[in-house]
Amino acid sequence: MTMLADDATAAAVLDSMPCYPVPPFGRSPVIEALRSSRVGHGLAIGKDGVMLILRRPWLALDVPIASPVAGYLPYGSIGAARAELRCGLVPHAFHDAILGHLLGKIPDEAAAFIRWNEATREFAVAYPDIDEATPTRLVYRMPRLPPDWHMVCDIHSHARGRAFFSATDDADDAHATKISIVFGRLDHPDGPTMAARLCAGGMFLSLPRGPFAGAPDAD
Repeated sequence: MTMLADDATAAAVLDSMPCYPVPPFGRSPVIEALRSSRVGHGLAIGKDGVMLILRRPWLALDVPIASPVAGYLPYGSIGAARAELRCGLVPHAFHDAILGHLLGKIPDEAAAFIRWNEATREFAVAYPDIDEATPTRLVYRMPRLPPDWHMVCDIHSHARGRAFFSATDDADDAHATKISIVFGRLDHPDGPTMAARLCAGGMFLSLPRGPFAGAPDAD
C-alpha cells in the first residue's frame, strides 16, 4: 500500500480525516461505512464538490464544503446535504427550565448544558461551576461527561443584551461538535430571543430552527 506521507505524525493526521472519491457508478462501501458509523468523519470528493461526512452518536451530518472543481473529475455525485439529530429533538420542558434558570441570574450572564445518554436515550441539564459572572462576561468550567453521555447543546445567556455570537464564542466553539445557543433580552416584554448554530468540522452552520421540540425558530 502506498503511503500518503513518509512522516508518521503527518500520516496519522491525514488518516484522521480520510478523503474518498465518489465512484461514477455503483456503490462505495467505504463511504457507506462512514455514513453508517457511530463516530467518524471524512471527506467525499465528487464531480459536484466536496462533502464533509461527520457522525457522532447524537448527530448525522453531510454538508458540502467546497464548490465543484473546475477541471474534469471522473467521479460521481456527492449527494444531498443532510443534518439529522440522531438523539431527536430536545423536549420543550428543557427549554423552559433553562430559560427560567437564565432569567433568575439577571443581570448577570449564565450558562447551561444539555446532555444526552446514548444508552438510555435520555436528556439531562447540567449547570457549570461559574468562576466569574457579570452582565457582559461569563467564565465557567465545562462539566465532565460521565460514560455514555454526550454534549448536545452548549447554552449561555446575554442577560438583557441581544442574542449573538461574540469573538470569544467563536474561539471557544472552533474545534467542537455541538449545538451552540445564546439567549438574549431575557426580560423583554416580547420574550427572549435566541441565536443558534451547529459547530462541526471547524465550521459554524446556521440552523433553521432551534433543537427544542415546539420551540421558536432561531434568529
